[in-house]
Amino acid sequence: MEVLLENIITYLLVIMISGGIFFYYLRKKKKASKVTSRKIAKAKEMGFHEPVSLHPVVNLDICLGSGACIKACPEKDILGIVSGQAHTINASRCVGHGACFHACPVQAISLCIGTEKRGVELPHVSQEFETNIKGLYIAGELGGMGLIKNAVEQGKQALQNITKNLNKNAQAEYDVVIVGAGPAGISATLEASKQNLKSVTLEQDSLGGTVYSFPRAKVVMTSPMDLPLHGKIKLGETSKSELLGLWMEILGKYNISINEQEKVESIEKQDDTFIVMTNKGHYTTRAILLSIGRRGTPRKLGVPGEENEKVYYRLLEPELIHEQNILVVGGGDSAIESALLLVEENNKVTLSYRSNSFSRIKPRNLEKINQAANSGEINVIFNSTVVEIKDDEVLLSIENSEEITIPNDLVYVFAGGELPTKFLEKIGITITKKFGDAVLKGR
Repeated sequence: MEVLLENIITYLLVIMISGGIFFYYLRKKKKASKVTSRKIAKAKEMGFHEPVSLHPVVNLDICLGSGACIKACPEKDILGIVSGQAHTINASRCVGHGACFHACPVQAISLCIGTEKRGVELPHVSQEFETNIKGLYIAGELGGMGLIKNAVEQGKQALQNITKNLNKNAQAEYDVVIVGAGPAGISATLEASKQNLKSVTLEQDSLGGTVYSFPRAKVVMTSPMDLPLHGKIKLGETSKSELLGLWMEILGKYNISINEQEKVESIEKQDDTFIVMTNKGHYTTRAILLSIGRRGTPRKLGVPGEENEKVYYRLLEPELIHEQNILVVGGGDSAIESALLLVEENNKVTLSYRSNSFSRIKPRNLEKINQAANSGEINVIFNSTVVEIKDDEVLLSIENSEEITIPNDLVYVFAGGELPTKFLEKIGITITKKFGDAVLKGR
């Protein structure tokens, strides 16, 4: 009888402990769900919930709520758990790593471009990265894949497809002309050398493309990549200068040169041959890979005095700029990161932004710029626009207020870039608008 009583007591204790653990688990899940719901509400309020380009879409019919996607994502608060399933929080901050897609144990995540309401214009390309013009390919940011690792992979794959489909009978000076020396272009250039193709790479600016225009200290890569000829590279958090240095070292090792400061002005196809006209000459080629950025030409303010030599559209060597009155125009990550770098060099920095609050910026940047504004390190002027740029001052117009004049030595404009749509359409490339189309599709 005593043994039976002991067994019953043990059994009841096990049930109570198990029940307590289960109750604790449910309570913890419920609390986490509430936290995520508040984050989603905050993201909607601040304009972060709506995606800008590539973003994850969760199939709630099959999502198990394992949280693997959240753990895999290198960014912060892109996804979260609500009521036992994954939901998007800050879709506009997604940069398309694809880690969530690969981590999901039931393939419940797709990576999509655009939404049903907001479309994103992209050139039409096949699965082999070929456009509607035979022999003309697109890879990287222009095709919607902006993350460095993914762009590198696309550049390599696109060149492999070019090699496979190359028309050897076409009479041309080159097998392939690569336009753009960003991550996709550099990868394609290395792959072209590996495939023993006669190629030339043209860059309208400097080696690195869009990466070169990042502020010097910006971390641009958080996951490994596989470069043709060189192999796998695991760098962790890597600054712009470190990544550019690595690319230069690898290109130098294989005696590969990039034609910098050479802008492509037109591309024409005659029979099976392309004619590429640049500001320095012309080339004939059997195939072309466009690996240019989506920003294209920097967007200008269109105000008097903008042609002044003190106006710039990217920040280079901030450590060489000291004790200047500087105006930074814009409210995106590039503008804020540049303002923060400039203020570290004892410059007096004013940040002018046309909206009433920052939106669609990284949490770390938002925290830093708020701290700098609250401490008075940076003079942030919301709801403001530039009226005129003078030799030693700038005139700003503030909403519901009079115009103000501030002392000024330098102006940095970060107003985005004009999409190269006209350039693409002139070539004859079909542009399509993506309304939530899946780039990587789950179940």
